[in-house]
Amino acid sequence: MKKFGAALCMLLMTLMAACSQPEKFPAIPKGATVLILGDSLSYGTGAKEGEDYPTLLAQTTGWKIINEGIPGDTTAGGLQRLPNLLTQYQPQLLIVELGGNDFLRQLPQSQTTANLKAILALAKAQNIQTAMVAIPEFNALRAAVGNLADHPMYELICKETSTPLIKDVFSDVLSDRSLKSDQIHPNAVGYLKTSQKIYEALQDLGLIAS
Repeated sequence: MKKFGAALCMLLMTLMAACSQPEKFPAIPKGATVLILGDSLSYGTGAKEGEDYPTLLAQTTGWKIINEGIPGDTTAGGLQRLPNLLTQYQPQLLIVELGGNDFLRQLPQSQTTANLKAILALAKAQNIQTAMVAIPEFNALRAAVGNLADHPMYELICKETSTPLIKDVFSDVLSDRSLKSDQIHPNAVGYLKTSQKIYEALQDLGLIAS
């Protein structure tokens, strides 16, 4: 009986460890075209040209990254832009970094959610791998004390759509004053940290071959 209990305990521990590991996705090869659909955080506002995280990520991954970050863009704007971008570039991977401007403008969360799901659905209908970068929840108090957290909307969307989630990137970077150019944008060092964290997350997800 004791042996059975010990074996059962080991099995449960193994299952718990497996559940805690992120799901693995097919690796995107070097030289592949990767499209980043985003706003000012992808554009690189707050740093010089070439210091944005998509440029830095291209250097470490070997991917051909198309930076379609437009300052001030919303999820609605991204959804409107996406069909032409997919036709033009035919990427193997779409990374979505949108939602921050929806929060700042206090747009309905239901509409933001619907737009992000539609963006993912458009890509998946063309057999394009997708990933989403979580954006911090807009909270003045948390921002003031340097304790930002991802908006829970992103985890829900990614679970419902089986989309890899890149989490705790901008929440961590924008919680550190030394990594910010202003209240909502990283500086050059912050974007470097962002690219490193995204690289590590993509590697953990299997999208970058180890």
